Amino acid sequence: MKKTILRITTAAIALAITPLAQAQDSDAATQAVETAAQAVEAAAQAAAPKTVDADPALWVVKDEDTTIYMLGTVHFLKPGMTWFDEAVKEAFDKSDSIVLEIKPNENPAADQQTFAKFAVDQSGKGVRSSLTDAEKKSYETAMTSLGLPVAALDPFKPWAAGLVMQITALQKVGFDPNSGVEKILENAAKANGKEIFGLETAELQFGIFDSFSEKTQKEFLAQTIESIDEIETVLDALVDKWAAGNPEALGELLHQDLSQPEMKQKLLINRNANWAKWINERMDKPGTVFMAVGAGHLAGAGDVQSLLGAYALNAERINY
Repeated sequence: MKKTILRITTAAIALAITPLAQAQDSDAATQAVETAAQAVEAAAQAAAPKTVDADPALWVVKDEDTTIYMLGTVHFLKPGMTWFDEAVKEAFDKSDSIVLEIKPNENPAADQQTFAKFAVDQSGKGVRSSLTDAEKKSYETAMTSLGLPVAALDPFKPWAAGLVMQITALQKVGFDPNSGVEKILENAAKANGKEIFGLETAELQFGIFDSFSEKTQKEFLAQTIESIDEIETVLDALVDKWAAGNPEALGELLHQDLSQPEMKQKLLINRNANWAKWINERMDKPGTVFMAVGAGHLAGAGDVQSLLGAYALNAERINY
């Protein structure tokens, strides 16, 4: 399977469209955002959401005075998914605080500037100039299919262009960050006075993408272009496994999609290890925490739950 549709990070999905408006010295980038937003709005108005019951997998790690619930998330969902109920809502209500991959920033302009710092090619080379004639033709065809001017993302590095193309494609077929798990949890936490913490920062997450070699970046962009017309089918399949509470099948799909070695190491393996360590350290403090991270981190070989064994901790699946 050649589709690297995602396991993409929260920052990458939730922030990458908006930061383009702040890309320094880039009127084309601003126009790209406006064009994409118009296309997304039209698609959203045309699609009537349907109600779909979802029961995603939920785990708990606990000792005598500390409880950590762990929920795998999907950053973009179509409206109408009813997952925030039953055991998930009960666990949330019992929690004193919630932990996401990134703490929501009350100053979006700061995140926009962070994205621009990493995404814009300061050498002036830009994405299209790094492509062969054949690659450029495929890229321009994909941009046109998304309703974006072919020159709109020229200031960006290949990883940033590929990321924006994926996000635009997702939104055009009805996937919405405002319906995503993190946004629902964020709003519920604020409404209930629960403090929100983050495991990482936007700078760290964008920095991971920017640390990819040029070869990996170009592979990511090429695979994005190749899979752009199938993005709805691919993500629908992932969401179906997530909604059915089937992390084994979800993990199999995600590990197939994230087959590029450098991306898998930096986006998945390294971060899983860091988060398992965080859970172990958090167990030394009393309280109840609701932890919600991308479903790919809690599914398949090397998931966070399995890494907890090194700390003599056991993640128990909650059946509901």
